[in-house]
Amino acid sequence: MSLDVLIALSVFALVSSITPGPNKLLLLASGANFGFARTLPHMMGVALGFTLMVFLVGIGLMRLFDVIPYSYEALKIFSAVYLCWLAWKSANAAAPDSE
Repeated sequence: MSLDVLIALSVFALVSSITPGPNKLLLLASGANFGFARTLPHMMGVALGFTLMVFLVGIGLMRLFDVIPYSYEALKIFSAVYLCWLAWKSANAAAPDSE
């Protein structure tokens, strides 16, 4: 991996991890509603998911999509179905218990 690519990947990781975004808003809402201890698994999921994404892109996952174009289409379809399932679960979730 060339130094230019490593620097670009490092800058992307830094900027993505310190700027506000949907994950941080979800963590804020979760922490406010459920407290720090119950939000820790969510925080770990965000941190590990972001790290995994940067790692996979860093090792060249896009090359796989170039070699096997239908794998990218399958990933897009799977992702859309998963997001719809998450939206359905969120829309039909019970209200949190008041304490």
